[in-house]
Amino acid sequence: MTSFTESSIEILSLDELKRLNYSYLPGPSIAPDVEGFQPSFLAEPAPLYGLPEIRGSYEEVVLKSTLEEAIDRLNPALPELARHEAFKKVLSVYSPDLLSANEAFHKLFTEGVPVTVSKNGQERGERVWLVDFQNPDKNVLFCINQYTVQERNQTKRPDIILFVNGLPLVVFELKNPADEQATVRKAFDQIQTYKRSIPSLFFYNAFCVISDGLEAKAGTLSSPFTRFQTWKTIDGKKESSPHMSQLEVLIKGMLNKATLLDLIRNFIVFEKDKRVDTATGLTQIETVKKLAAYHQYYAVNKAVESTRLAIAEKGSRKAGVIWHTQGSGKSISMVFFAQKVLRKLPGNWTFMIVTDRDDLDKQIYKNFVNVGAVTEKEAHAKSGKDLQRLLQEDHRYVFTLIQKFGTEKGQKYPKLSDRPDIIVMTDEAHRSQYDTFALNIRNALPNAAFIGFTGTPLMVGEEKTRQVFGDYVSIYNY
Repeated sequence: MTSFTESSIEILSLDELKRLNYSYLPGPSIAPDVEGFQPSFLAEPAPLYGLPEIRGSYEEVVLKSTLEEAIDRLNPALPELARHEAFKKVLSVYSPDLLSANEAFHKLFTEGVPVTVSKNGQERGERVWLVDFQNPDKNVLFCINQYTVQERNQTKRPDIILFVNGLPLVVFELKNPADEQATVRKAFDQIQTYKRSIPSLFFYNAFCVISDGLEAKAGTLSSPFTRFQTWKTIDGKKESSPHMSQLEVLIKGMLNKATLLDLIRNFIVFEKDKRVDTATGLTQIETVKKLAAYHQYYAVNKAVESTRLAIAEKGSRKAGVIWHTQGSGKSISMVFFAQKVLRKLPGNWTFMIVTDRDDLDKQIYKNFVNVGAVTEKEAHAKSGKDLQRLLQEDHRYVFTLIQKFGTEKGQKYPKLSDRPDIIVMTDEAHRSQYDTFALNIRNALPNAAFIGFTGTPLMVGEEKTRQVFGDYVSIYNY
């Protein structure tokens, strides 16, 4: 995709999106003051489930009729009153803090909108779904350019917005590569201006795309410029040629319907960290919204599939090893993996996270807590007997040190649990001390599945590690 002006980048981006079966509408065709335009004649390709109405005002950021139609179509078993209640909840998402509103909406989008329904005189809780994650083609996806938004007496017009079932989930900002001043950094700065000027648009935002025609990156509302990242592959099997446009690779690889919905549901976390203000002594909670990089996305999906095969009736119980270089987000990948297993693979899973240093154990536990994966009381095994107790109780996550699996020379480690629904996630599975303890873990948990995460490669001769974990699932060493 070669481009020379901001307008041509926009046109070529829209063409790529249309090839992915996004229905295209020019923003002015549904503007509140439009005359003579009929969106039904302008959508290309024609949407499967109908078109949005003319907007009621420039302050409206949601395509209301599209959202309402999707809610009714995707939740036919629920009463009309419940569906309408969900519709109103989505439209009333608000907080003076942009990231808080965004997190609240993300929860509604990924987990369903909680409503109360009455049946036979009894009230019960239900969920109204805004999107069909299992069948991406059953959702209505629009790419709309020059979509004017007015708020706080300001008018802004993002280059392209991607709508899923009427919800504005992805915002593009594109700059002209022929202008030396119009860099990808300028596109990032423009997104920051939009956030201040028209924040209500970003209540619903999953992530943003910035490009100057040469570079293309994606990041979240809280991402600094350095955390906007390039998507380097279309199919996850190999990285695209450096001669191929980064924007084309990002659109094809990241924004196809299946990947987009998978990313939003399974590969976004809101990380909260407590910080003490040194001046006031007050504790503040800082929230950071994180989106998986391409290597994390494909590695986790490969790991979930290898785990599915490993836990099958005749499976090896070896889910493999993920080797991603230091600093590539290994701890968050562990969270993504565990949470996707919970959604994807049937079972009452317990994840046992094993490290070989106390500081690592505390850091990984903190990471799981900060993103909301661990909400229960701290479950750290103080000994082998304590670990046995924890595995008998109802814990989703159990944290322990590899040294708990030591034995005296010549002795066999005792069995701790026969449960087949335990997944052992081991950090730094390559280290030499794992050769000493690895088979002891297998003896302790004969029916568990094992997966290793490491920042450095397995060395020649570490066959005991391979005997427990299996071979590489994913390698990222850049």
